[in-house]
Amino acid sequence: MAKPVIYHNPRCSKSRQTLALLEEQGHVPVVIDYLKTPPTAPELRALLKKLKMKPRELMRKGEEIYKTLRLDNEKLSDENLVEAMVKNPILIERPIVVAGAKAKIGRPPESVLDIL
Repeated sequence: MAKPVIYHNPRCSKSRQTLALLEEQGHVPVVIDYLKTPPTAPELRALLKKLKMKPRELMRKGEEIYKTLRLDNEKLSDENLVEAMVKNPILIERPIVVAGAKAKIGRPPESVLDIL
């Protein structure tokens, strides 16, 4: 099996805990600091498909930029939301672990174990 991938924010405690858990389980994941290297729109759509989520479900609604951009507007399309996350990756919930065709958000960190 290919190495798992973690979309990681080193400043986030849940992200650090999830990375540590992967390493404790013997995995050497590919670490993507998604704030420095945000996913492209096609990559984000692929992640959403693996997560079985809609864009709004993956958004961090407590972020100031969410309010500033008025992303709570129900009239915004999924594509509008994807573009907002690509341009403002802080909006993407974290951490996301991808293993093959499956993905999970590491909240709690242990939730990612069932896709490995």
